[in-house]
Amino acid sequence: MSNVKKKRWGDRKEGRLVRGVEPLNKFEPFIMIERNDSTNYYEGSFSIEKTEKYIRRKREDGLKGFGMMHVFIASYIRTVSQHPALNRFVSGQRIYKRNNIQVVLTVKRQMRADAPETTIKVDFEPTDTAFDVYRKMSDSINFIKHGEEDNNTEKVAAALMKIPRVILKFAVRVIKIMDYFDLLPASLLAASPFHGSMIVTNLGSLGIQPIYHHLYNFGNLPVFVAFGSKRRCAELQDDGTVAVKRYVDFKCTLDERICDGYYYARAFKTMKHLMSNPAELDNPPETVLEDID
Repeated sequence: MSNVKKKRWGDRKEGRLVRGVEPLNKFEPFIMIERNDSTNYYEGSFSIEKTEKYIRRKREDGLKGFGMMHVFIASYIRTVSQHPALNRFVSGQRIYKRNNIQVVLTVKRQMRADAPETTIKVDFEPTDTAFDVYRKMSDSINFIKHGEEDNNTEKVAAALMKIPRVILKFAVRVIKIMDYFDLLPASLLAASPFHGSMIVTNLGSLGIQPIYHHLYNFGNLPVFVAFGSKRRCAELQDDGTVAVKRYVDFKCTLDERICDGYYYARAFKTMKHLMSNPAELDNPPETVLEDID
């Protein structure tokens, strides 16, 4: 994990309590108790003229399968390195900053309609480059697609589904209480797709435009991002001519308790710039900003 410091009273296994936020921000989780009580929505788009050329170059350099998902995740990680409050989460009605950057995504074992889906969770560092993202994602995806065994998430789900449903309903309540007080074992947190920095889905691979996906009240994922297929747009230029531009749209569902609207706006401006200028992701950031304690 990155930047892990000595655990203090009030810290959790996966993050440090943010003590420096304003009293009103500390009070918000007691008013907006569930994530669906505190959901905001954001949609944006970015030009892919440079992005498509960048992806082609990466594939020519031997990065097989390098695509828009890698650019998207690398851009998000770089954005977190400059806007660290984006990597906060709310648990037990308190605001924490996560120890590392954990991205959750859904993967089909095979590209068939009847193929089973599973989730993977990949740990990243704020200094990761586009190549680092590609390498870590490839390792995780190859393990899922070519491994014979289920991953930890599937094993936990399979074990829980052996419990009679009445007892399972009670067991889930117990798990939620344990999560509230940070009593869940680290192994379960590592397997849970509901605990992480961000969950992302590539609907462009299905040939459709993005949707607003709900946040989960269980766990502590504060951001759900979906991006869609490429689209063309005719735009009037300064000289009076019309040019056809290519864009990708994305939609975000956000937990507003982790930071304010101004902070989110600045973060997404940074992210859109990076996605349109991905060559900047080839090198680590010059500086990594730390969140307040």
